Amino acid sequence: MRRGSVLQPSENKTMERSFQLRLYPHPVLRQVANPVKEIDEGIQTLINGMAETLHACDGIGLSAPQVGVLQRVIVVDTKQGLLALTNPEILDRQGEDEFVEGCLSLPNVRVNVDRNNLIVVRGTTAEGEEFQQEYSGLEARVIQHVFDHLNGVLIIDHARRRESGNNGGLE
Repeated sequence: MRRGSVLQPSENKTMERSFQLRLYPHPVLRQVANPVKEIDEGIQTLINGMAETLHACDGIGLSAPQVGVLQRVIVVDTKQGLLALTNPEILDRQGEDEFVEGCLSLPNVRVNVDRNNLIVVRGTTAEGEEFQQEYSGLEARVIQHVFDHLNGVLIIDHARRRESGNNGGLE
């Protein structure tokens, strides 16, 4: 795969508002996203396009930097309903477990990642309402994963270096 490449969502699904995914090592994936100053039509279009891209790629979490937009916006859908937040913050973290994670921006890469299994998240919804909720299990893991993307952190940064020299499948 060439440096800074992009991946189109599946062609068999509607893509009117879908975005192209940025793939590692695209430089945008290492940048810190800017806070959203106002929930306007542009942000709502971004959220809708990200949700469509997420579903078209059969993903469960996506951040705006993964589609080339340096804004603090995430969408998560673990089949519990779509969560879309701007300026998310993780207020509390408890417990920890390890699990193998993949990433839409790092196709075919799987690494063991330690994550908190209970978090409290605060942010602003697409409608401009303040939001705060506790999450556990898969939802907590996915939120932490996409939150990392807002700060330029990838799953390969969490990968433990094993005795065999495993570097997350990347050289």
